[in-house]
Amino acid sequence: MTMISSSSNPAIKQIRALRQRKERERSGFFFIEGIRLVVEAIQLAAPVELLIVAPELLNSPLARELIEAQTHAGHPCLEVTAAVFRSISSRDGPQGLGALVRQRWETIDEVCLDNETGIGWVALDTVQDPGNLGTILRTCDAVGGTGVILLDHTTDPYDPTALRASMGAIFAQRLVRASFTEFATWKRRHNYTLIGASGGAEYDYQAVSYRTPLVILMGSERQGLTIEQQALCDKVVSIPMAGRSDSLNLAVATGIMLYEVFNQQRRGG
Repeated sequence: MTMISSSSNPAIKQIRALRQRKERERSGFFFIEGIRLVVEAIQLAAPVELLIVAPELLNSPLARELIEAQTHAGHPCLEVTAAVFRSISSRDGPQGLGALVRQRWETIDEVCLDNETGIGWVALDTVQDPGNLGTILRTCDAVGGTGVILLDHTTDPYDPTALRASMGAIFAQRLVRASFTEFATWKRRHNYTLIGASGGAEYDYQAVSYRTPLVILMGSERQGLTIEQQALCDKVVSIPMAGRSDSLNLAVATGIMLYEVFNQQRRGG
């Protein structure tokens, strides 16, 4: 296998370009790096197109065994120098293992909650912070959620910051993109239960029974749920706060909601 030593190599330039959302959306690919993320991708059968390896940086016996097994199975692998790998890395201490992966998306019409197990889905309106989105994916996976529906102009779950924050949950969660209009039409057609969260809501979040099939709707970081979004919900709940703060971080609030659903279902609803 020929080792790539030039950061101007066309394949390396293509991978580096995936730092930009525009290129990720154009190509349908994203780049991951780090032993944990790559192992998670392979174990969860993510559509890995290419492994990128810098032998000089790779000190993990587990990672070396993984590469050997993948190469033996016929999966393509690209060897690069440490300098080249650093040119595509977004980490301070790159581990020498990365992968080019194809994105996976579904439409809202492909989602049918009636045939699913688990606690349901989260719908996010115009989430802007990729770190928040990655954390929500991780929490949704932790409680046995199925996936996340991204409404309107949201950040990219395949952004490097979101990928790191998800800690591999990006490969376990289903992802849907839809406009709020499409989402509302889907909800009304199937009559799924939709619970929204808003600071001024009448119901305490622990006073509501969360029965599946269920979708939790969370508003944007700045504005929360709009009047129109609240009107679509079967119930809107609030999370009480006793201090001076008048709002919670979106990922924290979503985590509180998800764990209330999780705990109710563990207790039998």
